[in-house]
Amino acid sequence: MAQTKAGKNNSTKPVRDAEATQAVILAAAEEEFAQNGLTATRTEAIAAKTGVAKSMIYYYFKDKEGLYRAVLERSHADLLRAIQNLDLEQLSPEVALEKFLRTLLDCVSRNPRLPTIMFHEAVQNQGKYYESSSSVNIDTVLINILERGVRTEVFRSLDPFQSAINIMGACLFYFIGAGNIQRFPQGKQLLSKAMLERHTQESISLILAGVRQS
Repeated sequence: MAQTKAGKNNSTKPVRDAEATQAVILAAAEEEFAQNGLTATRTEAIAAKTGVAKSMIYYYFKDKEGLYRAVLERSHADLLRAIQNLDLEQLSPEVALEKFLRTLLDCVSRNPRLPTIMFHEAVQNQGKYYESSSSVNIDTVLINILERGVRTEVFRSLDPFQSAINIMGACLFYFIGAGNIQRFPQGKQLLSKAMLERHTQESISLILAGVRQS
């Protein structure tokens, strides 16, 4: 029995090691892609940062594009899962929108690299990888909430697609522009807990006021 148990432990260890190695690679790659985008990121830099051989990165992810796709999915996974768990269709449009926004900003506050990765995706790749990522599903949820709000006359007459773009901009530019904004004379720590909470409250108040019937 002891041999069987030892054999079982030995067989699971390589799997765990592989998962741990991939997690280390993805974390470092996320940092590089957020800073440089797909075009300027070098796998050599990721290998140097992680201590994992470049050949091993290719073994797990095939090429830099495969690694980039994996990072996009990883960076959106928590947000998509959290939104799916909200059961928004059962809520009024206004409550659904507020919960969506709070969940979005909570996840992004914990991973502020996500907006910058998507910024580089738009600028460098013109959305080539966006269209096959989970981000599309997240944006679709927001559009559906707005459509339902207009249909039930809870929200004013607005273009759900255009409004979704503006809402995402109001929420996410804070993170994309943080490097510039923090240079203002006030010297505020934009990514501090207090400032992130204030950004969440201000964004939600602004957006709800903008979509409600006057």
